Amino acid sequence: MAQHLEGDWLELSTAGGRLIRVLKTAHPRARRLRLTVTPKGARVTYPHGTHPAQVSAFLRSHAEWLELKLDELNLMVKPLPPLRLGYPCTFPLRGELVELDWAEGSYPKIESHAEGLTLVIPRPHTRALPIARGLLASYLEAQIRRDVSRWMAGYVPQLGLAPTSLRIRPMKSLWGSLDTRDRINLDLALALAPPAALRYVLAHELCHLKVRNHSPRFWAQVENLFPDWREQRAWLRQQGAVLKAELDRLVGDVAD
Repeated sequence: MAQHLEGDWLELSTAGGRLIRVLKTAHPRARRLRLTVTPKGARVTYPHGTHPAQVSAFLRSHAEWLELKLDELNLMVKPLPPLRLGYPCTFPLRGELVELDWAEGSYPKIESHAEGLTLVIPRPHTRALPIARGLLASYLEAQIRRDVSRWMAGYVPQLGLAPTSLRIRPMKSLWGSLDTRDRINLDLALALAPPAALRYVLAHELCHLKVRNHSPRFWAQVENLFPDWREQRAWLRQQGAVLKAELDRLVGDVAD
């Protein structure tokens, strides 16, 4: 399994003959070597002063895991064209491909219609793109909150438990999480997915209110709440990178 340095990147040749490029970054607060995989690629972070041979050995020891994660996220996707003022494009919304176009108006807003969405932006266009991204983020969040509020009305009585709050934001690698204060986080990219995929992630995080791990007991709870979870989990694994890349194009850089 050969490996060599190239600028700020490492190239890892796997046993199967695949070449994986990994961005390497020294971090002043890093205490250990850390490998992460996001829709933008793989990154290894390490403390200042770490010997290059140690970084290489760390990557070699995680080559199989890295290859699996890249396959799960389907990261071999073509770069998407950037969002450009005045240029129509298409994007997925609730699992359907819709059109996004532009218009001028007295104040910024989003208009929803049968074909998709229209971004209405007033002149002058000095901050048009940030305004458009903010409008899109708010619109997508509203779609998720509308669905979640409807499903929670059925799920909470079944579980006998409820989250303390719901936060919706772009997330690099996760689809959702439940923190120690019982607050649920959901990825904004789920607004682009079919509603069933969003519903699976919500059910998954709600079940963590009862079981904080991924034991058989946890999955039995998910099965009881949302029997189609396997199909939706598989769909997210196959299409996840595309969704997250689409969201990044629409609303900008994201962070977990």
